[in-house]
Amino acid sequence: MGEFEVHRVRFFGLVPAGVRCMAYQHRGCRLALARTDGAVEVYNFAANYFMEKAIPGHQARSVEALCWAAGERLFGAGLSGDITEYDLERLRPARTVDGFGGPIWSMAANNDGTRLAIGCEDGSVKLFQVVPGGVQFEKNLDRQKGRVLCLSWHPSGTHLAAGSINFIRVLDVRSGRTAQRIMVNYHVPKSKKRECVVWSIAFLSSGTVISSDSFGRVQFWDWERGTLQDSHTVSTSAVLSLAVSEEEDSIVVGTSAGATYQFQLLPVKAGGQEKRWVRTKPFQHHTHDVRAVVHTPTALISGGLDAQLVIRPLMEKVQKKGYDAVLRKFTFPHRRLVSCARKARLLLFQFSQHLELWRLGSTNKTGKDGEVLPVSRMPEHLLQLKSKGPEHIYCSCVSPCGSWIAYSTASRFHLYRVQHEGDSISVKKVPGVPKLLLPAYQLQCASDSGRLFVASDRGSVHVVQLLEPGGCKHLHTLRPPTGTREAVYLLASSADGNWLAAVSGDWEVHIYSLKHFKHHCTVPTYSCAVTALAIHPATNNLFISYSDQQLFEFSIPEKQYTAWSRMVQNSGLHKLWLERDSPITHIAFNPKNTSQILLHDVYMLCVLDKSLPLPDNNTLLVNQSTLKQLSEPARRRQLHAFKICKKFQPLLFADLLDERCLVTVERPAVDISAELPPPVQQKKFGT
Repeated sequence: MGEFEVHRVRFFGLVPAGVRCMAYQHRGCRLALARTDGAVEVYNFAANYFMEKAIPGHQARSVEALCWAAGERLFGAGLSGDITEYDLERLRPARTVDGFGGPIWSMAANNDGTRLAIGCEDGSVKLFQVVPGGVQFEKNLDRQKGRVLCLSWHPSGTHLAAGSINFIRVLDVRSGRTAQRIMVNYHVPKSKKRECVVWSIAFLSSGTVISSDSFGRVQFWDWERGTLQDSHTVSTSAVLSLAVSEEEDSIVVGTSAGATYQFQLLPVKAGGQEKRWVRTKPFQHHTHDVRAVVHTPTALISGGLDAQLVIRPLMEKVQKKGYDAVLRKFTFPHRRLVSCARKARLLLFQFSQHLELWRLGSTNKTGKDGEVLPVSRMPEHLLQLKSKGPEHIYCSCVSPCGSWIAYSTASRFHLYRVQHEGDSISVKKVPGVPKLLLPAYQLQCASDSGRLFVASDRGSVHVVQLLEPGGCKHLHTLRPPTGTREAVYLLASSADGNWLAAVSGDWEVHIYSLKHFKHHCTVPTYSCAVTALAIHPATNNLFISYSDQQLFEFSIPEKQYTAWSRMVQNSGLHKLWLERDSPITHIAFNPKNTSQILLHDVYMLCVLDKSLPLPDNNTLLVNQSTLKQLSEPARRRQLHAFKICKKFQPLLFADLLDERCLVTVERPAVDISAELPPPVQQKKFGT
């Protein structure tokens, strides 16, 4: 693998926002997820659960509900009282409509995706038609006293179930009248009665209404008679979320204690016709409130305030016991939040509304493998840049020399000139930044710090010249020849300044000549999303990793895949490599050894040596500890291209500062938990 002096950074104080609500699109196998800071993310399950879209949050935008409608249109609603449609191509809110009922607590779309129902603070349920270009108010349904916390359509679209405090109402959509009113705690003695909050609700085609409430109960109601059919107390704390499978034979619920439970509709007797709901599987994958759950045909999905997205496969639904049967947990975004100024040895950390610039520490000692060296100069927090306004930061970068910092929000692009004078530092905002740069989805500086590349919408990339002592000039806008409506989300520039690669949301990789400012070629389209790419400084070969863990190498001068890349596709990668559930998020190259490529995901750091043979499925993939115990001849026989280290976890960033120095940025789960509010107190055995 080679010896490196490793700067092990753990002072990036990132605390991911908790999961607030989710919506699953069955046709496209996509999951939309909203976080407590207003950010919206879209995961593509067909592309190995990759986060293909990310819309940053907003201080004034609280998303309480999400739903898909009219095919692939995504709508959100929240406490601002607006219904928002999201532009998934330009990654921004497209349009908003006032709900005229105060804060919106719930929203649901009918099965056809042609109508939206919203539940408001003033107790009203309002219907909107989904039309081209937005939504249009249709009518009000019967108003009640108290906010409407949850909604569910009957599959036929004729009735709506609405849950609030102490009551469930079933509304006739055609007449707008209340068809049934159910008091959820009528059987509780008056002396023990207290307020019961119906947090979630589901309306089955059989006419059964399922509710979950603050008493920790999951209850099944006959809506026509208004009677209780069955009740299960699953927790001493509240049951906050509920979801039903498409076949309506299984449900999943999430509690404020961090547990999720599955209920299944099973025969009372083997071979009998009578069926009952039975609690079958408990899971404890979260530490805090499980605010959202989704039931897909093959998995149970839960999202909690601990920021974790957990995908739990249903073993009886998975045909092959392999990759599809793996439990997946996602805590961190599948995008870069750390930038490195290699020459200046600086790190730039991106938070939702500010940036932090740090100088790495140093040592004057050397040691053996695995030895911790004493620090002669401590890491130093140099600068904090706060973003003005309520918008969250889209992207940021620092130049390799450490003299330029750029970041962008939805409506503003900022460029700063940073001057280092001994131990002091000064920052000056660059005036006159071209307005056409808005918004920037990805930023990258050239290796000589002379140019800034700004990824924009419709597949375009702006090239900006950085001028001394502190100015900028727009040089050119690069556009793909075929045109696209999608925004660019990944950039890679060559060390010699001649080439630029850009990836847009349609997963096409375009390569541009920076000498002539024109399109050079397009990499053959692949069926999965690009997760990381980089251009080799010596060969100008473009190295690409995809969400299905495949690796490709494309020769930019020759406009074709390299011989090594063709060999990889013919031989195939190791089974365990392909079964990893975390995407490669960064690629770097060893300047001392041109055949070595540095790759990393959240759980591992890998040095890929192209000069060594690929391992087959019978070979041990992670074999570093085994090789150390072998003799030199035996070690050479078992060497293969993948050298994997799992010492650094969770790994948010890794890069080579030079041929002997490596920097890693970790964010341990324990540190995140310490920043979260205390969970619901649970009695433990022996305490």
